[in-house]
Amino acid sequence: MTELMPAELGDLSATGAALTERYTHSLMNTFGPPKKVLVRGEGAYLWDADGKKYLDLLGGLAVNSLGHAHPFIVSAVTSQLTTLGHVSNFFASAPQIALAEKLLSLIDAPDGKVFFTNSGTEANEAAFKITRKTGRTKIVSTVGAFHGRTMGALAITWKPAYREQFAPLPGDVTFVPYGDAAALEAAVDDETAAVVLEPIQGENGVVVPPAGYLQAARRITSEHGALLWIDEIQTGVGRTGDWFAFQAEGIVPDLVTVAKGLGAGIPIGACLGFGAASELLQPGNHGTTFGGNPVASIAGLAVLTVIERDGLLANVSAIGNHLAAAIEALDHPLIGGVRGRGLLLAIQLTQPVSDQIAALAMEAGFVINNPIPDALRLAPPYILTKADADSFVAALPALLDKVEVP
Repeated sequence: MTELMPAELGDLSATGAALTERYTHSLMNTFGPPKKVLVRGEGAYLWDADGKKYLDLLGGLAVNSLGHAHPFIVSAVTSQLTTLGHVSNFFASAPQIALAEKLLSLIDAPDGKVFFTNSGTEANEAAFKITRKTGRTKIVSTVGAFHGRTMGALAITWKPAYREQFAPLPGDVTFVPYGDAAALEAAVDDETAAVVLEPIQGENGVVVPPAGYLQAARRITSEHGALLWIDEIQTGVGRTGDWFAFQAEGIVPDLVTVAKGLGAGIPIGACLGFGAASELLQPGNHGTTFGGNPVASIAGLAVLTVIERDGLLANVSAIGNHLAAAIEALDHPLIGGVRGRGLLLAIQLTQPVSDQIAALAMEAGFVINNPIPDALRLAPPYILTKADADSFVAALPALLDKVEVP
C-alpha cells in the first residue's frame, strides 16, 4: 500500500514527464536524464510515477539486498528513529557496537576492528589513509578496477575517463592486469604499502579472476610486508553466496571495505581492519559525522539478521545458478555466455549492444544494467524467486530479437 505524504512536503504525485522536467531544472547534470521517476517498491518490484511495474534485477546497483520496503528493515529503522536517530561520534550507541561485533564475527580472524562510513567510496578513503599509516605510499591496483569517485578512491580506479579530468590525484599508484598473479608479483616490492583488489570486478562487467588469484595476492603481500586490501563494496554481505567473496578462497585480508548491500538502501559503509592494520588509525587521524549513526547501524544489523534467519545465502547461490543456466540454455546468437557468482552476474554479448537491450528491457518491465558495451549486469535482491527469474528469462529472447546489430 502506498503511504500518503503530508501535503506540506510539496507536489510529489506529478506524472513522470513533469517530474523529469523538474529534475532537469533542479539537480546537477551528474547522471544525465533519469530513465524513470520511481515512486514505490515492494519486494523485488518497483513502480514508476505513471504506475508501470518493473522487476528489479539491478537492486539499486547491488544495494537493495532485501528488496524494497522489507518489513523487518522498516520496523527496525522506524523503531530506532523514534528512540535515537543521531548523536555524532563523540558518543557510542548500542546498534553501532552490535553491528561492528556482528561484522567481525562473520570473518574468522583475530583482532579485528571496524570504522563505519556513509558509503563505499568513504570506506575506501578510510582504507587508503590506513595504508599511508604504514609509512609506505606505493599502492598496486588493477586494470579495470573501480573503487569510487572521491579523490583517493579515484586514484586507485582504472578508467581514464573518470580519472584524467581530475588530475593530479594522490600518486604512487601502479596498475597491473587483473587476474594475473605473475604481474602482481612483479609489481609488489618491499616499498609497497598495499595491494587493493576486487574479488570480482563489478563495474568492469562482472569479471571473475582465475581460481587461486586471491591466495596468490595474500602470499605476495605477506612476503613483502604489504597490506592486502579487498574491496567487497559490491560483492560483500552475501551477494556472491558467501558473506564475503574472498572467503571462497580461504584467505583473510588485512583490510576489507563494504557498503551497498549492508544497509539495504540506508547509506552505510565500513572499513574492517585485522591484525596490525586494525590499530593504525588513531584519534585525530580520521573521522566522520554521520558514519555508524544509530539508524544506519540498526539497518545493517537488521539486514544481517534477515539474511541469516531466512537462509538467503543459500537462495543467492541457488537462484543465481538457476538464472545463469537458464540464460545460457536460451542459446541465442547474441548471448556469448554468463559469468559471475551468486546474484552478481553478467550476460556476455557477442555484439556491443548492451545499451539497446537495457532500454528494451526497461520498456518490457525489467530493470537491468549495461556497465560495458558488450555485457549486461544483473544484481537483483537476495529474495528473488525462481518464478521472478524465469519471467525475465522467458522475456529475454524477444528483447534480443529486436536489437539492431551494427
